Amino acid sequence: MYAFTAAEAGIQIMSASTADVIPLGQDRPQIYGEAEEAYLRSAGIGESSQRIYRISLTTWAWLACGQQPPLGKYRRGAQVPTVWFAALADPATADLLAAAFVERARLVDADTVNRELSIMKAAIGWWRARGWLAANPIAGIERRPAPPDRTKALSRDQLAALSDLKAGIREKTLWKMLYEICARAQEILTLDIADLLPADKRARIISKGGATDWVHWQSGTAQLLPRLLKGRTRGPVFLTDRKAPARTPTTDVCKITGRGRLSYRRAAELFETLTRPLAHPGIIDAAELELRGGWTLHQLRHSALTHEAEDGTNTPTLLARSRHASVRSLARYARPGVDAVADHVASRDPAARRRSI
Repeated sequence: MYAFTAAEAGIQIMSASTADVIPLGQDRPQIYGEAEEAYLRSAGIGESSQRIYRISLTTWAWLACGQQPPLGKYRRGAQVPTVWFAALADPATADLLAAAFVERARLVDADTVNRELSIMKAAIGWWRARGWLAANPIAGIERRPAPPDRTKALSRDQLAALSDLKAGIREKTLWKMLYEICARAQEILTLDIADLLPADKRARIISKGGATDWVHWQSGTAQLLPRLLKGRTRGPVFLTDRKAPARTPTTDVCKITGRGRLSYRRAAELFETLTRPLAHPGIIDAAELELRGGWTLHQLRHSALTHEAEDGTNTPTLLARSRHASVRSLARYARPGVDAVADHVASRDPAARRRSI
């Protein structure tokens, strides 16, 4: 039997040095925004994660023009620059991206820019696999080192004071879930009602890194959730106070109320503002409290894991609860609080032991 050679069959055999050069596909979008949406629709990204991915990818449209995206409230409604997708293959664009990323890292925290970089890397990998992009325009951009975690756990008395704080049912439920689940705030805020299994006191979430995990809550959350949902059976769990703008993605809008998904920025802002008097109980002047600030949502997760460590929870369970991959990551939670140290010392006081005999 005659065997065709590769050349006769029209097959191009690439050398190792050219193996990463992919012929451009015929269906390549013209506009960067179109490529972004194609990736979000077709790359298997969960609906609850698409909003975060879209915000991160849109950031790179500004950076590709050598600009910085508006910060805070000024970004809402801002006109995103139109970028030709083919421009990503231009070495000049790679230079613009590198320089703009350095400035971006100066303006926002390391976690934010590292998340934006990871998401862009995933998108570029998908575009290249489809043959839409031959080069990697962010090849030389590296992750920024995160600052050391100096988060302090809240004491159990402080958590009790938080439970007594006058706040709405939405805030009460969110705070209780973050503590009982040991969850990251973004994980809980992206929950949809369809992700909840109330009878089992658990929910399906998208963890950091994109993995799907199950998380579990206790009676406090179980009592609050029905009051928060008020019979709703679909849509985001946590909603804004106002109707969602027309441009809001459908998956982030409750079809019953018309309200949108609560953002991390707003949730964090409310928590910080409401907890200022608790963080500084001796200060009553509003201006002074504003300067000092309140607690952070991350402290609820940090506190829950610290308290579990104080109570003797074993390392495998702590890893499962925190959803960390490394035991080393648990070190930040293995610092007992002041009250725990005081109880430890008192329980080993020789005089106290003699009195108890």
